[in-house]
Amino acid sequence: MRIPTLAIHLDRNVNSDGFKPNTQTHLVPLLATAIKAELNKTPAEGGEHDGGKKCAETSSKSKHHPLLMEIIANALGCKPEEICDFELQACDTQPSILAGAAKEFIFSGRLDNLCMSFCSLKALIDATFSGSDLEEESGIRMVALFDHEEVGSNSAQGAGSPVMIDAMSHITSCFSSDTKVLKKAIQKSLLVSADMAHALHPNFMDKHEENHQPKMHGGLVIKHNANQRYATNAVTSFVFREIAEKHNLPVQDFVVRNDMGCGSTIGPILASSVGIRTVDVGAPQLSMHSIREMCAADDVKHSYDHFKAFFQEFTHLDAKLTVDV
Repeated sequence: MRIPTLAIHLDRNVNSDGFKPNTQTHLVPLLATAIKAELNKTPAEGGEHDGGKKCAETSSKSKHHPLLMEIIANALGCKPEEICDFELQACDTQPSILAGAAKEFIFSGRLDNLCMSFCSLKALIDATFSGSDLEEESGIRMVALFDHEEVGSNSAQGAGSPVMIDAMSHITSCFSSDTKVLKKAIQKSLLVSADMAHALHPNFMDKHEENHQPKMHGGLVIKHNANQRYATNAVTSFVFREIAEKHNLPVQDFVVRNDMGCGSTIGPILASSVGIRTVDVGAPQLSMHSIREMCAADDVKHSYDHFKAFFQEFTHLDAKLTVDV
């Protein structure tokens, strides 16, 4: 399926007024010429169904065109009538590539937030199976990946659900039935909320505060916000920065301009619901939320190295930490 744009000849004001599609009428994907109108038809109401018929005959066939059902069935390796229902989303299918004159960039769909997800998982795996690190580890190394972050995280598997606290509860119950163990674990833990960051755009430099301009190739960005759109504080940023310094890794800071709004992450959601210390970080990128995003290839390496070092170093560093309030 594809959603073609209207030719500029028929939309002369698009360059001056911007691309402003009606999300109801202008974003219908085209599957095939002959059935476009049928795809948009409202399912016929009424009618009696034989209780013995399969669910596909009473629901899927009445709601979806046979050609679409056939395509899905072929992909699943089943018959169309065996499909009871489904959830379908259109997404970019272009593969990620290395690009730029020096092959220094990654062009890809959904870098936000597959990039941080990949780096954290690989770091966890490599930190766990490299040498004897776990012999002296007193904590639990963990990566948590959530759905629906871009639409508010309020779902059964989003960061706003009990998934995180339930997981920590199950883990600590394996060591002791004492409920105080969970509370102690929360107090001793630090969450790295890793979501991509806004790199300085060379064509829109005025969108960044002049003293906080994260650049591609510059390493992970620590995000700060006084309104708690990010959950970073002085202690958590110090820990993350100290690890970077020990391993000679670049690190940057981001504070949004005072006259601009600010996005958020799951960091504040988990920090407030679980009560866990949190630092918000992310690799810098351009074109966030566009269908083709862009980041620096070496920032992927910086992120992986930083996360791996965090898994290996945090427990020892936290034991030395003294905070005066």
